Amino acid sequence: MTATTRLGESERPDDPRLSAPRWRGAGQWRRMDRRLLLLLPLNALLAFWYFEWLLRPERVGQPVLFGLLVTAELFNLLQAVGFWWTCRHGRDRPAAPVWEGPAPLVDVLIPVYNEPLSVVQPTVAAAVRLRGRVRVLLLDDAGRPELAALAARHGAHYVHREENVGAKAGNLNHALARTGAPFVVVFDCDHVPDERFLEHTLGWLADEDVAYVQTPQYYANAADSQVAAAAASQQGLFFGGIARGKDGLGAMFCCGTNVVFRRSALAQVGGFPEDSVTEDFELSIRLHEAGWRSIYVNEVLAQGLGPEDMASYVSQQRRWARGCLAALPVAIRAELPWRTRVQYLLSSMFFLSGWTFALYMTLPAIRILTGAQPLAGATAAQFLVHFAPYFCISLSAVAVAGAGAYTFNAFALLIVSFWVHIRSTVAVVARRRGRFVVTAKRGADGPQPRAVLPALGVMTMLGGAITYALAHGVTAGRLNNVAFALLHISVLVVGAWPALVGRRHHRGAGAPEPAVVRVEEEVAA
Repeated sequence: MTATTRLGESERPDDPRLSAPRWRGAGQWRRMDRRLLLLLPLNALLAFWYFEWLLRPERVGQPVLFGLLVTAELFNLLQAVGFWWTCRHGRDRPAAPVWEGPAPLVDVLIPVYNEPLSVVQPTVAAAVRLRGRVRVLLLDDAGRPELAALAARHGAHYVHREENVGAKAGNLNHALARTGAPFVVVFDCDHVPDERFLEHTLGWLADEDVAYVQTPQYYANAADSQVAAAAASQQGLFFGGIARGKDGLGAMFCCGTNVVFRRSALAQVGGFPEDSVTEDFELSIRLHEAGWRSIYVNEVLAQGLGPEDMASYVSQQRRWARGCLAALPVAIRAELPWRTRVQYLLSSMFFLSGWTFALYMTLPAIRILTGAQPLAGATAAQFLVHFAPYFCISLSAVAVAGAGAYTFNAFALLIVSFWVHIRSTVAVVARRRGRFVVTAKRGADGPQPRAVLPALGVMTMLGGAITYALAHGVTAGRLNNVAFALLHISVLVVGAWPALVGRRHHRGAGAPEPAVVRVEEEVAA
């Protein structure tokens, strides 16, 4: 990316969003496709080996626990099959077609809520330099004079609405009603676009059946904290192997930023849904139901900021979980092609995974403390012989699908956040109204144990069970469950560690503050 950002006349090239992104090339994706092709029959064979053993009648131990275990395992098998199916349809598109004729006008919308100028300014500065005919609008929900001055300084239009209804979706709809370009680009205010963004996306909209073109969300601040690094790794998996597969199946959904829309498609479905905390996901369902197509371009064309501390990450995941779970009945009722419908169901149901994690972590303690166990007529060695190969190959497939992007820390961060899925499920079932919360763009430096309090509770429970087992005599059965308890504790410790030690620990003593923070402090001064 060649753009630099200015604060007045002062250059700030050290902003991580202005550095060259690190993204997998076409060769890495081709190697990933070949490896997945080899892993698929092996994984299928091992899944059959495990489930044929698990579902035998003589395996039934305590009936309720056995039923819960089988339900969890079948749910994860369904997710695994969906993951395989999705990734096997992955494709990389060629360069976007060249737009024929005069370049169309494009409205570039940058919604802002309460983010600092140091975050917003580089995005506006880069947006006005996009190649093509663009009209940049800074959409301010707070009415801050400094944002109006920033827009004026860069030649962008400043738009403020009096009534802040509908959160981000309402802000965008307010701007849509006051503009008229045939195409609309949306950038979250922390995502700095590459000047080539339109050159690599707009040509796909020459096909009048295409409603939107989505590009990856890329976190440029991955080096600033362990949480940001793990969150970036999770994004790399989704916007890599999974998004490529969804595109191949015609089911890539809009992800809220770094996306260009056809205005007529938005108008047909009534704009952005204002009654959802994940307006992008539900909008995608409506557009696909109306017969519109979507395109995914697997190239980093904008760089943003991921959550840097555990509290910010939890806030982000709660919003995503609640929105996607609330959209589950919408996807079920929608008149969609079966492949598209299944893709939306898989994406929504992913946020039920926390229930299975909670069950797996609880079972060793139940066995140690009560003696009840889900399986009967099987030794620990027999279970491991059938389960371990299936589990290890499944994890290997996830790592391969990420083309080297997915890390153990990303996996541990998912596990330690299990309670977010549970709490979001309960909220959706109880029909509690969700609230759109903006993810903080700069993390706190100190420890945040409250953000991982449920995980700490599970670790305490498992530690207590281990202590009980050792105090009351170690049998083969207890030793097996002590081993599983220690495994769960190890994963939870890795996932919770950033919240327990704080973000500053990651940068190290004496390390400089991130560039964005320094700019923010100068603005305040």
